[in-house]
Amino acid sequence: MLKDFNGLSFMKLKINFKWIVVLMIGLLVSSNLLAQQTQHIILLDAQTKLPIQGAFFQYGKQSGISNQGGEIAFSFDKTVIMKLSHLNYKNMEWDNEQLKNIMRRGFFLAEKISVHLYPITVIAVRSGHKPNVGMKLNYQDRLAYDAADLLNQTPVINSIRKSGNYGFDPVFRGFKYDQLNIVLNGAQSATAACPNRMDPPTSQMAPNMIDKIEVLKGPYALRYGTGFGATINFVTSKPVFSDNAEVYGRLSTGYESNGENVTGEGQLGFSGKVYNVSFFGAWAQGNDYESGSGQKFQSDIKRGSFGTNASFKLASNKQLSLSSIYNRARDVDFAALPMDLREDDTWMFNAKYDVDINNEFLKSLNTTLFASFVDHFMDNRLKQLNPRTLNAQTPAKTFNYGGRSEGFWKFSNGTLFAGADLRVEGAEGKRQRDFLLGPNAGKTVVDNAWQDSKISKIGAFGEYHLETEKYHFIFSGRMELNNAKVNDVSASFKQMYAQTNDTQFDPSLSLGMSRKINEHVTFGAWLGRAQRSAGLTERFINYFPVGNDPYEMLGNPNLSAEVNNQLDITVEWGTGQTALSFDVFGSYMENYISSRIDPNLTPSLPMSPGVRQYINIDDAFKTGFEINWTQKLFLGLQHQLGAAYTYAKDLEREDPLPEIAPLDFRYILRGKYLDDKLRPEVSFRHVLEQSRISKQYGETTTPSFSLLDVKILLQASNSIGIGLGVNNLFNSNYYEHLSRSVKGTSNAIFAPGRNMFASFNISF
Repeated sequence: MLKDFNGLSFMKLKINFKWIVVLMIGLLVSSNLLAQQTQHIILLDAQTKLPIQGAFFQYGKQSGISNQGGEIAFSFDKTVIMKLSHLNYKNMEWDNEQLKNIMRRGFFLAEKISVHLYPITVIAVRSGHKPNVGMKLNYQDRLAYDAADLLNQTPVINSIRKSGNYGFDPVFRGFKYDQLNIVLNGAQSATAACPNRMDPPTSQMAPNMIDKIEVLKGPYALRYGTGFGATINFVTSKPVFSDNAEVYGRLSTGYESNGENVTGEGQLGFSGKVYNVSFFGAWAQGNDYESGSGQKFQSDIKRGSFGTNASFKLASNKQLSLSSIYNRARDVDFAALPMDLREDDTWMFNAKYDVDINNEFLKSLNTTLFASFVDHFMDNRLKQLNPRTLNAQTPAKTFNYGGRSEGFWKFSNGTLFAGADLRVEGAEGKRQRDFLLGPNAGKTVVDNAWQDSKISKIGAFGEYHLETEKYHFIFSGRMELNNAKVNDVSASFKQMYAQTNDTQFDPSLSLGMSRKINEHVTFGAWLGRAQRSAGLTERFINYFPVGNDPYEMLGNPNLSAEVNNQLDITVEWGTGQTALSFDVFGSYMENYISSRIDPNLTPSLPMSPGVRQYINIDDAFKTGFEINWTQKLFLGLQHQLGAAYTYAKDLEREDPLPEIAPLDFRYILRGKYLDDKLRPEVSFRHVLEQSRISKQYGETTTPSFSLLDVKILLQASNSIGIGLGVNNLFNSNYYEHLSRSVKGTSNAIFAPGRNMFASFNISF
């Protein structure tokens, strides 16, 4: 038995050994066959599902470019990593296992980054329609109650501040107000009702529903309007549909010690196969804060934002998206202005219809209709005036409505975006002054600030992307018909200008080129000429102090359109561990819209020093640079360095242009630990003295300052996040160059001193 058993065991062992040998030989042969056989992968655009032509891949000693069908061919080699790059798409790296999985599917969906081909700064907020999925500890950004506060995270943008907490007006490279095209999802905007811009368009954007902010530099991106100095595009999160009915949401709250600011925001959403509907809200309120020296500044605020987003799949290739936002502000202090914001009610409506067509060339169409209405009331009743000689109030209303339709075409080596848009905006509002003391006591005077003015813009635009083996070219053009008129002209304004209505034609054109020099270096050059007609304030404001000095401003309906001729040169260098970008620009402006004191004009207010009239100056010049460097270090650390500087000059008067921020330097050191759940961060900011000032505009030298902020963010679980930190750790006493002075004094509005904060977020 033992013999038989041993023989049987040996026999089975021989059989098993034979099959093991056969299996090993089979694996070896199949591996060799896999390596020898030519493998194929098709690269597709993640959104349009169209083939991606011209993608470069490097796979050990193998390399190549995807053909018209988006296909790449190679021999499998498990010892190397495949690297792919394309000007329009994110760089990709696939290891052995990732490549095998892609080979099994036969295709790969790549995310497009065509917008990055422009000189651009992207500020990511990533609100997300499902916050518990891939949360990146950024809920603090959603607690901001002024979207311009998010823009100030980067050194390329500063803000004109008339209040300590709210109504920041962005300035980019010295371009401001109507020189910046501020839009929501590339179409919608709002018009400030306050002549002093207590409510700039950025204040009407809801930060808790913003996914990212694209700062498209220069006059090159013309699809969304005339981006004279830049286009600032606030992009909301895309709707996410789910196979099964789902409920999602979040709730965030925060507190700041300096000013006792309390903030909160939340979202509740419902999704299914053909729908995604969400409701959101945010609230903020605070009191006066203290500067680094202990001086108190009036900065009371009560601010809320509420709304809904709804998206529906009408068919497999059709989608309808609807949104409405209601913004509400009450009793907001503006220390630099003669009046405070007492009531502001703004409604914003938007409807977008997307159709995927996928014909031979025409691939998609989208149409957007939008409308914004601002009802604004300000007065001086909160001002501590002694003696109080008069009471003043200004109710004002604005509207901003229109539509935009755009098509997308795909050709063998290029893509085309083309369409048309319409935007109509108008403003009306009268200031009432009730005299309490002096010879006019008991009298009431009404000043027609806006004169019921209106501007209509009808535009046609096109943007063509041409791809070659080494280059990517972008040709962009826009033609716009601008009609301005005033419906309730005052007698003094009519006496000053016989002709108040005007129609102008504004053509704009740009050409951009980007080339990937090698795997790490990309070079870009951009040349553009944009023409912009004057805005409502520049044309029609009627004896109202809206500048950075107390002079009353008088609009000029006969202003010529100003022209910006600009060149940007960009260089980007990056590896897996570090990324460096550099952008230098030069801008020559013709018919630059400025202002000049006219001693022959009499102000409407006796305490006003005089009147400034809007004028064109022959030419002006700007130049500067922006630099950003990010690098991964050791022990989970990463640091980032950024700097921006602008030099600007009025060539006609040989004088610096006003409201140009000085050199701004930022350094951030952050860490990622516990599987990205713990994020400590230290940030340092240093701003140089600004001594290049325009005395004609009442500017004074601004001293340099340094700031240090620290914070730590903890993702306690998939649904709970906690943040703690201190801003202005060393209690520096400073103010920004673009901050206005406290009304009636020469003291600027100093920024908050040391400010401890805490935040909490829960999501499901």
